[in-house]
Amino acid sequence: MGAGQSRNDGGDAGSTNSIDRLKRYSRAFKKPRDESPRPGAAKTQTPPATTATTTTTTGTPPSTGAAAAGTVIYDSSHKPPQATTASSSTPKTQDPFGLNMPPSSTVPCQYRTGKTLGSGTYAIVKEAIHITTGKYYACKVINKKLMEGREHMVRNEIAVLKRISSSHPNIVTLHDYFETAHNLYLCFDLCTGGELFDRICAKGNYYEADAAGLVRTIFKAVKYIHEAGIVHRDLKPENLLFKTQAEDADIMIADFGLSRVMDDSTLSLLTEICGTPGYMAPEIFKRTGHSKPVDVWAMGVITYFLLAGYTPFDRDSQDAEMQAIVKGDYKYEPEEYWANVSETAKDFVSTCLTVDPAKRPTAAQALKHKWLADEEPHFVQSADGKPADLLPNVKRNFNAKAAWRKAGLSVRALNRMQTLAGHGNDAHAKMRADLDAYKAESEKENIETASITYQQKHSADPSASADELAAKVANASIKDDRAT
Repeated sequence: MGAGQSRNDGGDAGSTNSIDRLKRYSRAFKKPRDESPRPGAAKTQTPPATTATTTTTTGTPPSTGAAAAGTVIYDSSHKPPQATTASSSTPKTQDPFGLNMPPSSTVPCQYRTGKTLGSGTYAIVKEAIHITTGKYYACKVINKKLMEGREHMVRNEIAVLKRISSSHPNIVTLHDYFETAHNLYLCFDLCTGGELFDRICAKGNYYEADAAGLVRTIFKAVKYIHEAGIVHRDLKPENLLFKTQAEDADIMIADFGLSRVMDDSTLSLLTEICGTPGYMAPEIFKRTGHSKPVDVWAMGVITYFLLAGYTPFDRDSQDAEMQAIVKGDYKYEPEEYWANVSETAKDFVSTCLTVDPAKRPTAAQALKHKWLADEEPHFVQSADGKPADLLPNVKRNFNAKAAWRKAGLSVRALNRMQTLAGHGNDAHAKMRADLDAYKAESEKENIETASITYQQKHSADPSASADELAAKVANASIKDDRAT
């Protein structure tokens, strides 16, 4: 899956791809298990590496800064605000996620939701405004019914976000989380600047120094994540977003749905197969155990993409792509695509794409490579003696690959639909229908009138009356034509 593809599920091809993802998710989560790191190369229940069935991230829209399969918890270190309307006899909240929820309280909701920004496999994302502060957020809404049997996903994602959220300018922040009777809500940064590659294509020119600057910034954030004991496991251009449309806007790492807290011990390895195929490291497919080096490999793929407009392991099928990754089979070809890229940049990519994870550099070591560390930028001179502009080649290559990929997906989608029709696969059709129905339920919920259980940060003022809150709600309207 290359950059620039829509992260929303739509169209015939999108529907079939969603069915394929559902099959993979149904296998991956058929028997919920503890996803914490395990010593050595322990046995795993993931699909065999010889198949092309890999668990991929779900389609969370770019503005969310969150994975579609995430969820929320109650933080027991904070006391919920006193309820203004709840009965003192409120029963204890059921806690299927093992998060030590206290007795539930009816709390006035401090948010008003607006338009739907997008939809993924397990969640929808809506624009939201905080009534008191007037700040805008991307609010991910997950139907609780969809999280049954996937409670470990809640524990993992929140454990990651609580460790790193709000601590780095280039990592999206989880600002708030709460729940209603039917849904879980996560409020993230609303990133309005667009995805990385879309931003590049909108520029008038794009030089190797620009690519190096982006990679340097992202790698510094990756270094911070790793030093915090986290491995991201799904770094790709679609998960690199600009916070605003300003020219100097921060680029943000988003979507921590597949991230894990890792022990510092080199013997602590993850063994599940997950990620986005084109950006996954060889050791993930081999199931020999993986850790933080997978993020460095993904950064090598991203850098290759930023310099050429396509990824190094693009193949006709996912199985062929997997085999190429395992072997480290890539080239800097066709030569004309790389004529304007320096040998130093190519060396940096090759270093990150070292097949053996033990020999692959760490994020800190990658930042010391001369392509990122030298004060003078590296580049190929054009005919006028100035740095060569990479944008024409990058855009042309990306558009050509995108058209090829779209055609291939359409053919595979048609074949897949014919296969499903021939076998009368009612189970998959029902699964898809149930997912759509649950997401539709989530989208219709009006949180302005719903009873919610505890908000992490923007706690309701216990002295505020219901009438005062209602007045604030009435004034906190979301305007679709607001300036971003």
